[in-house]
Amino acid sequence: MSAEATPADIQAIVTLVESAGGEAFVSRGVSRVVIGLVGDIEQFATLNLEGMAGVREVTRISARYKLVSREHRRERSVVEVRGVPIGPQTVTLIAGPCAVETPEQTLQAAQMARAAGAALMRGGAYKPRTSPYAFQGLGERGLRILAEVRDEIGMPVVTEVVSTEHVDAVAACADMLQIGTRNMQNFPLLQAVGAAGKPVLLKRGMNATIEEWLMAAEYIAQRGNLDIVLCERGIRTFETATRNTLDISAVPVAQRLSHLPVIVDPSHSGGRRELVLPLSRAAIVAGADGVIVDVHPRPEIALCDGPQALVDEDLHELAGAVADLARYMSRDIAVRPELVAG
Repeated sequence: MSAEATPADIQAIVTLVESAGGEAFVSRGVSRVVIGLVGDIEQFATLNLEGMAGVREVTRISARYKLVSREHRRERSVVEVRGVPIGPQTVTLIAGPCAVETPEQTLQAAQMARAAGAALMRGGAYKPRTSPYAFQGLGERGLRILAEVRDEIGMPVVTEVVSTEHVDAVAACADMLQIGTRNMQNFPLLQAVGAAGKPVLLKRGMNATIEEWLMAAEYIAQRGNLDIVLCERGIRTFETATRNTLDISAVPVAQRLSHLPVIVDPSHSGGRRELVLPLSRAAIVAGADGVIVDVHPRPEIALCDGPQALVDEDLHELAGAVADLARYMSRDIAVRPELVAG
């Protein structure tokens, strides 16, 4: 309440809240009165409390994203993708081609990723692009290539879905469904992947706040799916030296607000090969639960994002850094279940 609020103003708030089925607790300080409300937040939103006499400010102190909030689950979650854990005890390396181009290119990239210790393979069959003239992916043929490569090398697949009409087809081929930055607030798509029964990798929108990111995750969780991994992939700022600006602070902030795992995409944030390793180091030391990177056997002829794709020598350096920093952070490197059994 404002310093000028009268006892009648305060009582009017209490009466209004109670009439809406809530409770109002009045705390009186030396120069200010604060009224704490307990009850249905959505109902309170209809009361126009900001317009009441004597009210200075209305502040919400409970999270709007109930299911993904730490208020809902105090312990941080572990999401398993065909037995591969992503969570607070491990660092998970996800690697593969940004886009599926040919069976040979996809297999070679997957072999490179596996040799570097990656536990999951990324690969895009559908590629939403800023330019309508850019390579848009192979679609269903790309999905078949991913499934064949997965069966050959034994790495679970993470791939993007861009439309509600593709959800069933992608879910039939992939082990984890990715929502890209341009679709973070495509609410029908979020609901559809939430109902698909597969783990979901949710990238932060390039213009999204952390709260908007978590609210997007809530759309997925509302469909009964809490197997969600958040991915910080860089946000749009005034800076042009990098493709996007990696918001490294988003890692601890999101982990404080939500129980969901948080990984980082240093490839799409930096946009250049030489930035991927230092950004990966920063992500792991900041507490990220994993990193997802682009790999290509011949980046110079890549149809999508060649300048940021890692080659063999880069991958070996990245693998060493991930192993060293995971130990420093008292974490294990996530591996595929068959390797543990072996």
